[in-house]
Amino acid sequence: MKKIRITCIVCPIGCKIVANKKDDKIEIVGGNKCKRGEKYAIDEILHPKRMVTTSVFVKNGEYPLVSVRTSQPVPKEKVMEIVKEMKKISLEAPVKCGDVIVKNVAGTDADIIATRTVNSIPNSV
Repeated sequence: MKKIRITCIVCPIGCKIVANKKDDKIEIVGGNKCKRGEKYAIDEILHPKRMVTTSVFVKNGEYPLVSVRTSQPVPKEKVMEIVKEMKKISLEAPVKCGDVIVKNVAGTDADIIATRTVNSIPNSV
């Protein structure tokens, strides 16, 4: 049996949860002040997920990059694959905040969403 300590991030309290793991069974020993913390700890141990935030290149825009994020948390083991995929993308301005840049990124059911607007720069002569 392996003892695991996790700091819960569901609310600002930041409970220090202690759990025991044996195979795929999790037993919460203590530290959580609510059921949400217990669920968070079990999910974090068995199936950790993360939001991914990064930037994508923009051609002919007022800024050279646009910030993007996943529409939902993705499996932790897919994070680097997603970041590498985003490095290959180059968009043409304008890009609007909320635009879907990539659907179902890395087969995760999450989309990549622009989090700011980047307008086109006027052609200069």
